[in-house]
Amino acid sequence: MPTYLTFSRPAALCALALPLSAAAQQLADDSIPATTLPTVVITASQDGDNSGGLHAVAGVGSHLDLSRLETPASVDAITAGQLAQRGDRSLIDAITRAPGVSAMPHPGNGGSSMAARGFTDTVSVMRLYDGMRQYGGVGLTFPFDTWAVERIDVLRGPASVIYGDGAIGAVINVVPKQPTRGAIATELQAGLGTEHSRRLALGSGGAIDERWSYRFDVSSDRSDGWVDRGRYSTRAVSGAVRLDISPRLDVRLSAARGRQEPMRYFGTPLVDGRPDPALATRNYNVADSVIRYDDRWLDALVNWRPNDSTTVRSRFYDIDSRRHWRDVEAYRYNAATGLIDRSDATEIYHDQSQTGNTTDAAFKGKLAGLDNRFAIGFDVNASTFRHSNNTYVGDAASVDPYRPDPGWFSSPVPTLPRYRSKARQAALFAENRLAVTDRWSLLAGARYDHASVRRTDLLADRLAYDTTFHNIGWRLGTVYQLTPALALYGQLARAADPVSALFFLSPANSAFKNATGRQVEVGVKQVFADNRAEWTLAVYDIAKHNLLTRDPNDPGRSLQVGKRTSRGVEATLTAALAPGWRVEANASLLRARFADFSEAAGGTLVSRAGITPPDVPQRLANLWLHRDITRGWSASAGLRYVGERNADNANTLKLPSYAVTDASLTWKASGATSVTLRVANLFDRRYFTTAYYTPTQWFYGQDRRADLVLNHRF
Repeated sequence: MPTYLTFSRPAALCALALPLSAAAQQLADDSIPATTLPTVVITASQDGDNSGGLHAVAGVGSHLDLSRLETPASVDAITAGQLAQRGDRSLIDAITRAPGVSAMPHPGNGGSSMAARGFTDTVSVMRLYDGMRQYGGVGLTFPFDTWAVERIDVLRGPASVIYGDGAIGAVINVVPKQPTRGAIATELQAGLGTEHSRRLALGSGGAIDERWSYRFDVSSDRSDGWVDRGRYSTRAVSGAVRLDISPRLDVRLSAARGRQEPMRYFGTPLVDGRPDPALATRNYNVADSVIRYDDRWLDALVNWRPNDSTTVRSRFYDIDSRRHWRDVEAYRYNAATGLIDRSDATEIYHDQSQTGNTTDAAFKGKLAGLDNRFAIGFDVNASTFRHSNNTYVGDAASVDPYRPDPGWFSSPVPTLPRYRSKARQAALFAENRLAVTDRWSLLAGARYDHASVRRTDLLADRLAYDTTFHNIGWRLGTVYQLTPALALYGQLARAADPVSALFFLSPANSAFKNATGRQVEVGVKQVFADNRAEWTLAVYDIAKHNLLTRDPNDPGRSLQVGKRTSRGVEATLTAALAPGWRVEANASLLRARFADFSEAAGGTLVSRAGITPPDVPQRLANLWLHRDITRGWSASAGLRYVGERNADNANTLKLPSYAVTDASLTWKASGATSVTLRVANLFDRRYFTTAYYTPTQWFYGQDRRADLVLNHRF
């Protein structure tokens, strides 16, 4: 990706699935000619796309248009072909097939939060849409569907030098499909499945004439869900037009909108400290509960190549999000009555908007006679956020655990606008790669971020706080290519994470500075077997400082002295060695700990030093097998393993490990039409994805689901 300037506001099925199930059980126990127009990015084939390998450009690893092999970091790409083959419609499901990334979604974080390298949630694992970042919130609610996705790039480890604070664990960039210069082609997908699932999607793109091209995608998905009253629906539409003004100058206008009504499910309470399987499908929310997300993204991108060695991009963007929750969210089993007590009747509105600008330029040239690449740029944006709530006051009647009568929402406190926050952010960044020899390169980068946040208490009509944050992130890295297909690398990086999401800083926490972290990583990457296979191995050590912890002399007071560490190893393998077979596998092991952290428990200050943080699986693995059986027929199966996680800081409650097998069988009826039978969670395992804000309320994951999907092109 060139640096840019941006301005922003059956049998075969079982034959594959059974070996995976056995494995699961073991794990769980330059240039452009001057006379022609440039070629626009081509949308990847949905029948199988082997791009995204180590020789492909690392979309999120650098601003310098480096390949994954040339980048001194752990970078992975999930292509449109892989998405189609795996059948992952949910973006979270797709992302968590990448190494070292697990999901922890619930309605409070917009269903988008993840964990990576021992760090969790949106303040440590950043999500981008086509390189654009929405600042300040506690969850990103768009994009959510994979239909319009061209590629998902995953950079593991600190990335403040590239994208600013909030990315000490990982950065995930979702790249939408782009306008194409080829003939106009249209794709249609229709699906029906269990739980009354229905899906319809349409995509089209191509060249209108010698200068204009376009891309348009729309999708709709709905289902009754896997719990009582678990209906959900999603709708997304996106489009882009591109004008090639000259061989070296083009403009692209893009727009996207997504609406969701996710499952109004807030988890299932433990009974006497243990999960009760009989409650797996019960929903204890009220009958008139509401969860709605409405997101809009607009941007204009100018791409200018004044000469063969210079690239300048400028993007102007505007993002709006509207979110509404009205639910009873807390459930607790009462041993004395045998009922589920319900509390926290909560109504919340989020109104968030952001306009921004990013500008950068990349140059290729010589430095002291050596090949050199250099990028420099800036990023500025302004955001507003209004938060309305009912102060989370209100209860609902206790209910029978097995036959709950949902009742209706009621709160004695009205839902009113409580506060408004305004933020302005600015950043300067630069990056350089020097090729010392044909094999050895050095990479360095730095970024300075400054943010000011002003919150107004709307009820009292007074200023709650006006504060500023600043941070310098940097990276030093080196790559040594033993051969053109084998590279050793190392890097040292410094990053920052906010103590809380920018727009959710309390007046007390606004006085604290950002937490900081550093990472040391070394690794090896190799392509072998005539480019039919590749593997990577990375070892890292991360320490995050300045966490908020309790004052040992005054438990009611916080100090910013805490520390959290994570050490781990990650490995990946992709191979197509035998005709008709392809295997993709990854695994990660880590040791995450609180090194210095205390909290109040039962009126007493307790140290959590040496304890594993919640929602951090210390073992993760993914395996995917694809087999072309005979002409027109193929089968695939995948295993996802997530290790045991803690539900609380004290490590007294543990979410058990789980392994889920997905499988599919595809018949290619013609060159334009295919039919696929997909089964998610083939063996119908019951598992938990995360705990809600209390450690005794756990979320069940998707049960077995089958879908029959038709794809047609014309």
